[in-house]
Amino acid sequence: MVHDYGNPSSVHNIGLAAAHHVRSARTSLASILGVGEDEIIFTSGASEANNLALLGAALAHKRKGRHIVYSAIEHPSVLETMKFLGQNGFEAEACPVNKSGIVEAQVLKDMIRASTVLVSIMLVNNEIGSVQNIAALVKAARSINPQICFHSDCVQALGKIEVKPRQLGIDMLSLSAHKINGPKGIGAMYIRKGLSWKSLSLGGGQEGGRRSGTENVPGIAGLAMAARDAWDNLKLNRQHMEELKQSLLQLLMERGWPFAVNGPEPWASAPHIINISFPGVRGEVLVHFLERDGVYVSTGSACSSHKTKHSHILTALNLPPGQADSAIRISFSPLTRQQDIVGLVEALQRAFSQINGDA
Repeated sequence: MVHDYGNPSSVHNIGLAAAHHVRSARTSLASILGVGEDEIIFTSGASEANNLALLGAALAHKRKGRHIVYSAIEHPSVLETMKFLGQNGFEAEACPVNKSGIVEAQVLKDMIRASTVLVSIMLVNNEIGSVQNIAALVKAARSINPQICFHSDCVQALGKIEVKPRQLGIDMLSLSAHKINGPKGIGAMYIRKGLSWKSLSLGGGQEGGRRSGTENVPGIAGLAMAARDAWDNLKLNRQHMEELKQSLLQLLMERGWPFAVNGPEPWASAPHIINISFPGVRGEVLVHFLERDGVYVSTGSACSSHKTKHSHILTALNLPPGQADSAIRISFSPLTRQQDIVGLVEALQRAFSQINGDA
């Protein structure tokens, strides 16, 4: 931002220096994902990546069919894109999940038709941490229609589990920097070389003509640096976050509070997310009590937190009455410490006391 501040498309030295940062970042991210450099496209974030990937693939394949399948627990940026496609000549159909938030291969397979051109299923869910067996889902879908284009939102997976699109068999994926301690406002998508895909971002022809607009050089460099750090420390960070999750559950059980874990069993979910309901206490009320103590949790995705309706993800799990209302999402990072977990439990104690009128 201070020294190599040139436009990467310029041919003078400052521009060439900026272009070098973009090129180096692309090389690094491609290496981490195990893909080609020309298969990486930088975007303003994962929401844009989801939009561009899905719309571009749907439009490119519409002559082959107009049926699209997505999971019922996708991020709003996928759900709203599906809604848009449904209003513009496509049939977008939600695939249900089981009580653990998992898409079952047979269920998906039964939904696939000869006219199904696109499937989108996230690798790790952002509210309950369920981890999909994407490779098995790809195999199931393509056993019915080998030509299906398969997309996966991998925002919550990067840095927590290994993300290798070629091994998973997917054609497109979306990523975001700020979920791995990188800068906000930068993301990327992988589009398999040779995939039929239509660009919706027109202009100066940046990113190989697939996403026009002057590149966010500091953001791109930050994304690559964060991704490299997350990849190099993947096993250590994962173990650390799993230990924090187990510690939290142990402390909650020791307190004797009634609670329920929503979605997958803690040992089967992503290491950095756990969704818990405390009966009789509304989740949004608990969130506000905790923030008074400097403890920040949520009731769902930040991208939909200003809406008053229930989380569509918890609704898809068919939870008992009241359980969805009392749910909070607690997330960990490599920077979270054991003392932070203790502080959370102590803050919960104070919150429960105040809510119940004990203090």
